[in-house]
Amino acid sequence: MGLHRSAIPEAVRRLLAEGTVIPAHPLALDADRRLDRRRQRALTRYYIDAGAGGLAVGVHTTQFEIRDVGLYEPVLAGAMEDARAWTDRPLVMIAGVCGGTEQAVREARLAVSLGYQAGLLSLAALRGATPEAVIAHCQRVAEEIPLVGFYLQPAVGGLPLDAGFWARFCAIDNVVAIKAAPFNRYRTLDVVRGLVAAGAEERITLYTGNDDHIVLDLLTPFVAMREGVPVTVRFRGGLLGHWSVWTRQAVQLLARLQAAARGSAVPAELLALDARVTDCNAAFFDVAHDFHGCIAGCHEVLRRQGLLEGIWCLNPEEGLSPGQAALIDRVCREHADLSDDAFVAENRERWLS
Repeated sequence: MGLHRSAIPEAVRRLLAEGTVIPAHPLALDADRRLDRRRQRALTRYYIDAGAGGLAVGVHTTQFEIRDVGLYEPVLAGAMEDARAWTDRPLVMIAGVCGGTEQAVREARLAVSLGYQAGLLSLAALRGATPEAVIAHCQRVAEEIPLVGFYLQPAVGGLPLDAGFWARFCAIDNVVAIKAAPFNRYRTLDVVRGLVAAGAEERITLYTGNDDHIVLDLLTPFVAMREGVPVTVRFRGGLLGHWSVWTRQAVQLLARLQAAARGSAVPAELLALDARVTDCNAAFFDVAHDFHGCIAGCHEVLRRQGLLEGIWCLNPEEGLSPGQAALIDRVCREHADLSDDAFVAENRERWLS
């Protein structure tokens, strides 16, 4: 047996369960598309100082191609080293784990050896496999590392997974959380129903990855029936590529949303924020072109803030789509109060030092 959830430090387990901001860590490259170690370190420092409760590294926002160019281990090791050197407060450190079973097990073992406490398990490589084979894959990887389930939207390679699948997945003892990111309300409800059917709502924490409904996911009480009795669950935090930018404001937003969710009424201005945040996401994630520029869009925001030198991706075909820069211009102008430009400007040189 590898790392079991019971071995995760209590402070980290509590932080994960209560809900926190976990940015999906981007990849800083130079003009030659090589790792820019200085700016990669600066990003980690930014997220920590912004108040993020953890980091997700080696995930989609970090670019899956890091595995093809020998950067998976250096990037994971670097983020862990930089985080430990910058703060001694508890952080939820999550490693992206993907590929077939052999690769996923290998990545899980590496992540554990580097100090990561959980693995965000992408199932994109299992497309076409039977549900039984997918569950067997998850069970095998869970023997190595506590799992964060990942409902990735089909537009970027995810599989359609019904409530029955999620009930079986949630029955795996070493699952600690689920990132629901199908960008689909019906499929999000499937995750909720599966979690409740498995009776695992006390052990498994829901994190939103639904960039189109971040605010409402975190405000909504989701009710599902179990043996004729209604069970209410909530999304407690977010593990998001969207929160790799304007992170300081995301931390403050989550605190407001969690406070409102504990109350008896939700202020109208908080409900209105859902559409505003989604408007920003449409620009950053290039919804107009089926998310082609989603990574480059986040890079562009960080470039404008001076944290990245450019928007380069490992895949030369990835970049901003036609008109995307103008959309980012608009949302930066219309939703300037949602940005953390001043915070970044005050601290950027320290992070880059």
